[in-house]
Amino acid sequence: MTIPSTRQRVLLGVAAGGLTAVLAACGSSSSGSGGTATAPPPPKSGTSASQVTAELSDFHIKLSTEKFTAGTYTFTAKNTGHHEHALVVQGPGGANRSKTVSPGESTALTVTLKSGTYQIYCPIDGHKDLGMKTGITVGGAPAPSTNKPSNNDQSPGNGY
Repeated sequence: MTIPSTRQRVLLGVAAGGLTAVLAACGSSSSGSGGTATAPPPPKSGTSASQVTAELSDFHIKLSTEKFTAGTYTFTAKNTGHHEHALVVQGPGGANRSKTVSPGESTALTVTLKSGTYQIYCPIDGHKDLGMKTGITVGGAPAPSTNKPSNNDQSPGNGY
């Protein structure tokens, strides 16, 4: 019996990931027809979701922010890699998964985060083990929202 080469194992993993994506799409209750995903419906009246960009490359996840408070967030997962990717946000209360997106596509995942520790990763076969994972800590209550800007606010926005 021969041991498969690294290239053969990668191709087998990519094929298995593609089959998983096809099977997941067949079992999905979504009425979408493929292509680039559109944003989810707006949050219920009186609430707003904070926006977070999750850049999914081969094989890394980069979030647009590292500071989270309890509340509703819309993660826009942008696939900048060469393989299919998806996004899972797992922590207190369970796990939420985005649809699988092809290179160059994006999808949105809206979740309500509670205080605690979360793991964010790509669920496509083997991607998590290749480094497509990160952790976040959600602390405390959501920041109060005001419609008036503070004269003392000297920050340029988003901490950058």
